[in-house]
Amino acid sequence: MTDPTHGFDLEDFLPYLLNQAAEATSHGFQAIYRDRHGLTRTQWRVMANLGKFGAMTARDICAISHIEKTKVSRAVAALEQSGLLMRRPSETDRRAEVLSLTPKGQATFAELGQLAIGFDRHLRDTLGDGEAAILASLLKRLARRAPSSGDPDD
Repeated sequence: MTDPTHGFDLEDFLPYLLNQAAEATSHGFQAIYRDRHGLTRTQWRVMANLGKFGAMTARDICAISHIEKTKVSRAVAALEQSGLLMRRPSETDRRAEVLSLTPKGQATFAELGQLAIGFDRHLRDTLGDGEAAILASLLKRLARRAPSSGDPDD
């Protein structure tokens, strides 16, 4: 219900709706990687980025995925301890380490990637092919062009 005093309705606020949809869908897939491999959401996101893009630094992962540096650092440490990720010194920046998946990490990513494809298919089937394509297109557009503040010229 719209607040008659201010006109603002949280339940119609697009960022709120996007967050609610993201949380609902994310929790569905989270059960899969958590139950099968004991991974947290951040650990899965680190693995997914390394699996898709290959070796990179933690800073690169933060930039691509919009995850805080401390969360990535904790995830990297846990993944390394589990034998899913390895670090090596960067050849171009002595302060950085290049992260990559180990063979065990690559196998885990391949398995979860197949399960992710099935999970995605289920979501798309729920919407129907046409609406799923429209939603994907709109979300990509928002991700590229969302203003950083209320100013549409940002």
